Amino acid sequence: MPQLTEAANLPNPPFNTTGLVFNNSTIRQTIHVTATSPHIRLRISNAFGTTDLPITEVAIAKPLNGAPGTPAIDTRTVKKLTFSGSPSFTVPNGALVVSDPVDFEVTAGTELSISIFLADGQVSNDITSHPGSRTTSWMTFGNQVTAANLTGPDLQNVAHWYFISTLDAWVPKSERTVAFVGDSITDGRGSDTDKNNRWPDLLWNRVHASKDPVLNTLAFANQAAGGNRILADGLGPNAIGRFDRDVLSQPGISYVVVFEGVNDIGVAAATEEAQQAIGDAVISAYKQFIVRAHAAGLPIFAATITPFSAPNFNTALQPYSSPIREATRQRVNKFIRTSGAFDGVIDFDAVVRNNSAPSQLQDALQSGDYLHPNEAGYTKMSNAFPLNLFKEFQGGVDGWA
Repeated sequence: MPQLTEAANLPNPPFNTTGLVFNNSTIRQTIHVTATSPHIRLRISNAFGTTDLPITEVAIAKPLNGAPGTPAIDTRTVKKLTFSGSPSFTVPNGALVVSDPVDFEVTAGTELSISIFLADGQVSNDITSHPGSRTTSWMTFGNQVTAANLTGPDLQNVAHWYFISTLDAWVPKSERTVAFVGDSITDGRGSDTDKNNRWPDLLWNRVHASKDPVLNTLAFANQAAGGNRILADGLGPNAIGRFDRDVLSQPGISYVVVFEGVNDIGVAAATEEAQQAIGDAVISAYKQFIVRAHAAGLPIFAATITPFSAPNFNTALQPYSSPIREATRQRVNKFIRTSGAFDGVIDFDAVVRNNSAPSQLQDALQSGDYLHPNEAGYTKMSNAFPLNLFKEFQGGVDGWA
């Protein structure tokens, strides 16, 4: 999911100078592919750039030994991309560019390496990225998009993605994609870098282990961002605002999963008045998600908000901690569970909460900040997802449902 790059998530010098980023630079990034296809195309985003993004050359390849986060590629698989027939393209501020389709075999569950060269860089420090990649990206000077391994005295790596947005894959119409709208928990905060063990990744592993073709052909589009809120911009645009871009306008989406609200509740003041207002607003926003998904014929499932308080509501350990905020979480979760408004419910709260202290995650399942699960927590969440929902709603929903 593209978002504005905060100063702390910009590349380090010398790839970042005042008013100029990635001058004469190659960026090599890997992504996890969730659909098998012989034909693909790449979307590159300048959604949050305030100046043009001049792309000089882009190449794709399979990473060496299929490893995520590596600067090395299998050069036998390199293919250069074109954009409207040209190897280069200048993306206007606020826009995106889609590459021409290319014949390139990708297999679900494997990695794809993307190398981008910017001869002149982007003349701005406002650029588009996805900071929570949980995957290592590499950068060096010069055009090395086809090099077997990135080299150079200034070679650096960071766990962020820059400019890449979405990989489109041609698949038969019988195959479907699930879009996940979420925050840092769905983005995998607390999971391991280069391990692809966010909860949606683990859920994908689970459905693809099935012998049921309704399940084992599902592709996943993780449209989550750390710090994201439903109702207000922050780290990325608010979820209500980005729903069209990240879900409804994406090709092949057949299901929507919403797991958001913790940051709305956690950022709002811990007063009765503020929490009453934010709880009401979050529930109203859920209803908007439902109306818009159903208008597109898409079933929409919601996950209950997981606990976010530290022991004794200690704000030094977790700033969101508050008994008043906890009451809002419980109220919102009651709506998710009992209103019947969503087409399905995934009760993450039930499987990760500490039943002796329901405002807290189980100690064995939290990553240390009392907000984000660890891999064990994400595993329990993925195992709690009712797979029957994908079969029950494989035909979509009525537009007025």
